Amino acid sequence: MKIQSVTAFQIFDSRGNPTIEAGVVLENGATGSGLVPSGASTGQFEALELRDGDKSRFRGKSVFRAIGNIEGEIASSVKGRDVCDQRGLDEILIGLDGTPDKSRLGANAILGVSMAVASAAARVKNLPLYASLGKGTTLPFPEIQILGGGAHANWRTDIQDFLLMATGAATYEETLEITFNVFHAAGDIMKKRGKLLGCADEGGYWPEFATNEEALSTFAEAVEHAGYTLGKEASLSLDIAASDLYDESTGTYRFALEDRTFTSDEFMDLLAGWCQKYKVASIEDPAADTDWAGWKRFYGACGKTVQIIGDDLFTTNLARIKEGIARAVANSVLIKLNQIGTVTETIDAIRLTQSAGWAPVVSARSGETEDAFISHLAVATNAGQLKVGSFCRSERMAKWNEVLRIGRHLGPRATFCGKNALSQNHL
Repeated sequence: MKIQSVTAFQIFDSRGNPTIEAGVVLENGATGSGLVPSGASTGQFEALELRDGDKSRFRGKSVFRAIGNIEGEIASSVKGRDVCDQRGLDEILIGLDGTPDKSRLGANAILGVSMAVASAAARVKNLPLYASLGKGTTLPFPEIQILGGGAHANWRTDIQDFLLMATGAATYEETLEITFNVFHAAGDIMKKRGKLLGCADEGGYWPEFATNEEALSTFAEAVEHAGYTLGKEASLSLDIAASDLYDESTGTYRFALEDRTFTSDEFMDLLAGWCQKYKVASIEDPAADTDWAGWKRFYGACGKTVQIIGDDLFTTNLARIKEGIARAVANSVLIKLNQIGTVTETIDAIRLTQSAGWAPVVSARSGETEDAFISHLAVATNAGQLKVGSFCRSERMAKWNEVLRIGRHLGPRATFCGKNALSQNHL
């Protein structure tokens, strides 16, 4: 079925910032749409999100130039093409832009159209999106934020995310029940102690702590208050976002909250100690995206016992993932559609990660939309894990709820690998 027209308009993400909704219309009248997320803590190697920069309109954050690119060059190039040729269409978009970081047309423009094509193709095939994108049947193991920090909560902690993984759960549904209990236990503790300032960007609690480790101990206490044992039914996952803490000129890391500075070796040793003390199951970006020695040191200390995820280090980029595999500095890759800019490249990044025996973790962004595309992507590719923020706010819950719906649609064909997803793929 051929594409008849391509359109786009400005919508708003979960932070109230402008973003893009792209749409395609097919010859038979079927439609598809793609809603583009946006990150706050972005890696320097990500594809470029094109914004207008006109301070008189939306503080420079409007996306009318990207929309013009969609309705101009992009529409002209894809009109009349087969909507079911996802790879071919994505290659056209990549070639049309012609830059390594999609900076000419904007990765947000390209991704919106790529997602809209995938959505329309599913309708043509009369399939749910996950079944159109792939043959997967594995419901993902959630990684769910309890406390937000770093760029997601105005630096009330230096560590960006304190997340829960329900490592004792036998089913996807049970992961949500354990998360519910710990999430509300943490809220009760923080309200009682006057440590709660509000809701962070991704729905977790916006905390008030004197030190970063106070957040860790509060998390552990919440697990206990919910009736679980830390490291058994409920485990801690950390997103350090270390690039935001790193001074490349001195090779040091800094906790502004505590007025402490660390050498790379000292910082890796601190994190390794936390992993042991708090039975951390997974840690993301423990070192900066240029501190390869730090990554190597941390992996040497924890690589056999902890899932070590590269986000800013890899940015869903095949060349960077290949380099990380060759250097043996991690065992997992965070997967974000808008870091690379097309559906095809994202799926290729997942497959590359899996082929190395590493675990892909499909992820949302801090500036999200109501679109649940990534829930379908995680199932379609048997990625095994999904990280979309907290257990609060509809743009987050839409993704968790969509996995429930997919599970119901799959019925007895659905599988769930639980905590095993931390260390290996289930294809």
